Amino acid sequence: MSATPELAVRREGVERMGFFTDTTVCIGCKACEVACKQWNDLPSDGGELRPGGSYDHTGSLGASTWRHVRFVERLAPSPAAREAAADALAAGGGGKTPSIPAVSGGAGSVPGVESLGGAGGGASDREVPDLVAMAERQGAGGNAGPNASPEAELDIARAVAEMDRWVFMSDVCKHCGNAGCLDACPTGALIRTEFGTVFLQADVCNGCGYCIPACPFGVVDRDSIDGRAGKCTLCYDRLEDGLEPACAKACPTDSIQFGPYQELVERAKGRVAELHRRGQTDAYLYGAGDEPGEELAGGLGAFFLLSDPPERFGLPAQAESPIQENVVPATLAAVGAGVLAAAGVAAAFLLPGGHSR
Repeated sequence: MSATPELAVRREGVERMGFFTDTTVCIGCKACEVACKQWNDLPSDGGELRPGGSYDHTGSLGASTWRHVRFVERLAPSPAAREAAADALAAGGGGKTPSIPAVSGGAGSVPGVESLGGAGGGASDREVPDLVAMAERQGAGGNAGPNASPEAELDIARAVAEMDRWVFMSDVCKHCGNAGCLDACPTGALIRTEFGTVFLQADVCNGCGYCIPACPFGVVDRDSIDGRAGKCTLCYDRLEDGLEPACAKACPTDSIQFGPYQELVERAKGRVAELHRRGQTDAYLYGAGDEPGEELAGGLGAFFLLSDPPERFGLPAQAESPIQENVVPATLAAVGAGVLAAAGVAAAFLLPGGHSR
């Protein structure tokens, strides 16, 4: 990797390193999350099953969750539901307006967040789905009601047929080429290492929070206890010793691949071509292999192979560092103001009466 002025740490013979995450082979096991938390000594998030909850306990990236496996369910309305919706629209019908009380606390008011096990307020108990019970009923054959027998035979064929309904993506800091967090940091807590990764020095962070809105991916977050920012370091301590990051080491399907950045990009392009040959023509790379000038945030050090629109995975279709995005307009404005000021000074001397003794 060629040295650039942005690098805070320099070492001869070091290549840019990165992550390639292939979502088509992710099984949602969350081994990467556990390995990340264990290696970096991060606290647990969630872990309890509750009505209205999900097997995705962590929910999102945060100051204590540097790897997050996103669970995405591909839901499509049935032909009957589509027809009913079309008929309702043709008849001038609209959606159902929820009954939201103006105040709470009186008789008949909706339960609070705590009474719903943290699932959320503004809904009655019957309106919060019990996902665990639903999964058990589906496992018992799918046509069983609330009183389904737990010993009912599992419909293997249906379970296999519905496997494609779910896709998973192990999300992480993108280690952007144009890192908004690094641009916004006033203390130098965020630096670019010799591996091209963006590293957050917790002992230098003052908790100002400027990096949080500057990240177009919503990765950086502030710790609720000490107020300092936290995010993936791409296991910088392990890289210095020649070790693979903990998440990639733990991944059982090689959905998370680590290595020299350019090698990963070529490998990822080959994987996309292979999937296209197999008939999966919707596969594409997100964050790598783009034309010059069209890169997401200057090119992502941690990029993905997706088969659905990025928005389905909570990723933006376009992303750039806010500071980098505004450099050209701000520069043009500054140059324009300078030209106008110079013209005003010149006019003061050149116009008649503009200069007196």
